[in-house]
Amino acid sequence: MNDKPLVMITGAGSGIGRATAQAFAQAGYPLLLTGRRIGPLRDLGLANTVCVAADVRDRDGIIAAIAEAEAQYGPVDCLVNNAGIAPLAKLEDQDPSEWRDLIDINCTGVLNCMHAVMPAMKARRHGTIINISSIAGRKSYPSHDVYCGTKFFVHAVSEGARRNMASYDVRVIVVSPGLTDTDIPNSMRNQAAKEFWTKGRDQVGPITPEDVARTILFAYQMPQNVILQELTITPTRQEY
Repeated sequence: MNDKPLVMITGAGSGIGRATAQAFAQAGYPLLLTGRRIGPLRDLGLANTVCVAADVRDRDGIIAAIAEAEAQYGPVDCLVNNAGIAPLAKLEDQDPSEWRDLIDINCTGVLNCMHAVMPAMKARRHGTIINISSIAGRKSYPSHDVYCGTKFFVHAVSEGARRNMASYDVRVIVVSPGLTDTDIPNSMRNQAAKEFWTKGRDQVGPITPEDVARTILFAYQMPQNVILQELTITPTRQEY
């Protein structure tokens, strides 16, 4: 019988989400992993893990996934709100369909998952929500216009939720990675944005998803009466 509480990780099929799932599994936590494709989740082959193909835009699907995992492992004690996309471009050059996807996944998706776990955490007076943002949530960058807006949103919502949940001993944490070695460039249609991102990555040398995962696990494993409200993790050589 696993005596550690259930941890939910969204966008767990690749990048930071995948590395975070591996880090928490190695530490002995049962997991609920969600992503739009079930294959990459199952390919992780982690013990004590429920894998569900669930899109964070689908609130009912997220609620159903939580119910399935909680039936086996008890209530979600930690939500790692990681799912997100990063099609980058200047506002005037970007297809409006990309705005909608950015807002639906990076904003509404974050809200859906927070809203799904907060009432029970509040009632238990225990829990941790870790929202994965970006340094682009505190500073604007060229060709990041709408993406930056969604990440500023994550910071703002997290600050409000942190204030509201503090008296119930529920922690709301923001982790903001800098240049990270993920497949983000593969999703970029805008060539100027892709060149800006890859140039920065090549100049400073990116951190790895595993670096970010260790930071997330460290923040969660602090005593419940201690909160690392915001953590920014970047390559040492990243000056901006």
